[in-house]
Amino acid sequence: MKTVHIRIRGQVQGVGFRPFVWRLARELGLRGTVRNDGEGVWIHAAGENLNAFARALWDQAPPLARVDSVDVSPTPELPEGEGFSIIATTVGSARTGVTPDAMTCPACATEVLDPADRRFAYPFANCTHCGPRFSIVEAIPYDRGSTTMAGFRLCPDCRKEYDDPDDRRFHAQPIACPSCGPKAWLEVGGSGRLLDTPDPITAAAAHLREGAILAIKGIGGFHLACDARNEKAVTRLRVRKRRPTKPFALMAPDLGTITHHARVSDQEAQTLASPAAPIVLLEIRDEGSALGSTAEGIAPSVAPEQWALGWMLPTSPLHLLLLRAFGGPLVMTSGNLSGEPQAVDNGEAREKLAPFADLFLMHDRPIARRLDDSVARVVAGRARLQRRARGYAPETLPLPPGLEKAPAVLAHGALLKSTLCLTREGEALLSHHLGDLDDTLTAEEYAKADRDYAELMDHRPDVLAHDLHPDYPSTAQAEARARETGLPLEPVQHHHAHVAAVMAENGWPLDGGTVLGVALDGLGWGPDDTVWGGEFLLCDYRDFTRLAHLKPVPLPGGGAAQSEPWRNLLAHLDAAGLSKDADRLLDRHPLAPLRAAITKGVNSPLSSSCGRLFDAVAAALGIAPDKQSHEGEAAMALETLARPFMDSQRLPHYHLPLDAGGRLDPAPLWRALMDDLGRGVPRGIIAARFHRGLAESIAETALTLAGTHAARAIALTGGCLQNATLLEGVLEALGNFRTLTHALVPANDGGLSLGQAVVAGARRCGG
Repeated sequence: MKTVHIRIRGQVQGVGFRPFVWRLARELGLRGTVRNDGEGVWIHAAGENLNAFARALWDQAPPLARVDSVDVSPTPELPEGEGFSIIATTVGSARTGVTPDAMTCPACATEVLDPADRRFAYPFANCTHCGPRFSIVEAIPYDRGSTTMAGFRLCPDCRKEYDDPDDRRFHAQPIACPSCGPKAWLEVGGSGRLLDTPDPITAAAAHLREGAILAIKGIGGFHLACDARNEKAVTRLRVRKRRPTKPFALMAPDLGTITHHARVSDQEAQTLASPAAPIVLLEIRDEGSALGSTAEGIAPSVAPEQWALGWMLPTSPLHLLLLRAFGGPLVMTSGNLSGEPQAVDNGEAREKLAPFADLFLMHDRPIARRLDDSVARVVAGRARLQRRARGYAPETLPLPPGLEKAPAVLAHGALLKSTLCLTREGEALLSHHLGDLDDTLTAEEYAKADRDYAELMDHRPDVLAHDLHPDYPSTAQAEARARETGLPLEPVQHHHAHVAAVMAENGWPLDGGTVLGVALDGLGWGPDDTVWGGEFLLCDYRDFTRLAHLKPVPLPGGGAAQSEPWRNLLAHLDAAGLSKDADRLLDRHPLAPLRAAITKGVNSPLSSSCGRLFDAVAAALGIAPDKQSHEGEAAMALETLARPFMDSQRLPHYHLPLDAGGRLDPAPLWRALMDDLGRGVPRGIIAARFHRGLAESIAETALTLAGTHAARAIALTGGCLQNATLLEGVLEALGNFRTLTHALVPANDGGLSLGQAVVAGARRCGG
């Protein structure tokens, strides 16, 4: 072939792909053109080195690019002419991915710290290798006029860079400089009154050193920041934000600062410094007491009684300059009242954050959509996302083999950690973290995101998937869409969706046979009208069979049991025949009315929840609050208590036997645990025995069931398996059996919509 068309699909817009193609074509002596369009990148090329050219498109792509396909087809000869050129974008149906926002690259960081550079101290420097993308794009194809940078007219110097294919800022859509780009300023409180200073960032750092709380407009929304070493400032932020105990994230100016306070492996360092720049949960360097301690120099209130802290590096030049000027770590938490969506607009921030912040570090670059910080944890050698947002969304995932021709699906997720998932033409787009839909404002943002993704990606679903629970707002959203459009609905059981999500992430083929899914979480509605949460399911994409589960116990008070761990302790001890222990441990609580309600079956649904088992054990050890201030508070305290004792000795564990009815019975665990408490065994050892016993019982059950039913793999999923101690224990006990685990997709409900989407697609693939 002497002349070809080449279609490139993937993450290939906004990453410097066209100048890369231009330079490569010139090196190989090719003639032709390259352009962006709605499907990706389109090349028309002629010459003698087309095979080498096509290979290099795969092998040498720019750092932020992800090439999913390179399709080459012969075409009529090009008209005679010289050279290779980049031509104007053509508009069409949006079929290409949008690039996630990316951390400041080393070249841009060097420039903003160099007094001789024209972008010295400029907080919005970027290039094709870094900067805002998804947070500013308003339409596809991705061009400056389709972003929130459209209102900033390029100065001659920036225009020259933007138009030069040899410059790393060629067609960098957010390109800017102090002469023509966004500007930052410092305001007092929520008044809108500017603080008179020539250097707002340096002034903000000075106020932070004096104990002020600062609202900062970042890439995907506002943060609230304060000196992480100042206990009074951190406590003040907790009171103002109404966040009593949930850990705060930290931002450090460099990796050296983080390693001073935390143990950082090579994998963790790579994750911190990756373009996505997530928050990474890192073990505190000073291990301290069994209940956790604060790293040296970090205020105790940053993360009370935790064994790990969440750290991140500066995500933009603004953050880089602020952290350098401050000279130490800052608390960097989302700019919102706990549970609500973070503020993104300047006016919204002045109104909502005035009660929290003393000063506002603002800028005038609009944010197209709010994006929380992503959260990751390295477990068993892999970085695993716990929240997928800035830096990762909206990067697409390939659908498993066999689902390439499945109909387009829109999946709506569940209640907590809600996400949406859009599938089309062999790809799945898992949305950014949208939050918990039991908050009204979050539910409103969820509905906006539904419309936003549909418009941005020009997505027209053929089927709508949702959770089985009839009362979830996400279910209501799917049902409303079905009424408007006449599209069919596909309800998907919660834990089947969990297992399908981990199968899909690992590329398990549609015809790959069954897997043994282990889904451990707080709750999910079962088809038997009980609350599930400790499940062993034989699954393919289309269907599942429940083989085993934790033995159900009541949830006294229904929803109240999710936030009040002592209720679960009562239910578990009574179910184990240990009512006298319940009377002794819970003598401050109204037990008689709850027991009467359980006996009568009033507001006490049966549940196999693993999450509620963790709550009950934490309550038994006296480390759970009467009422949790955030999800997972008791379980996190229990892991912190256990962690120092897990490797010190081979502890005897608390075993959960599998009975003839396929139920793992916690009663023997409770009898052994109560015996240890009575003998004065240290609580840390009891917590470690619980973790090890649960992990080994899960693995033993999974191996037995997988062997009996000829399952080809064991898939581990659900929010409880974000507990690093539990996941490590299960993986160790499973040995060499093939396992499927999460990495890019959260194990919690943040990955649920992906599972719903592949189940709905598979059910309509036939076969």
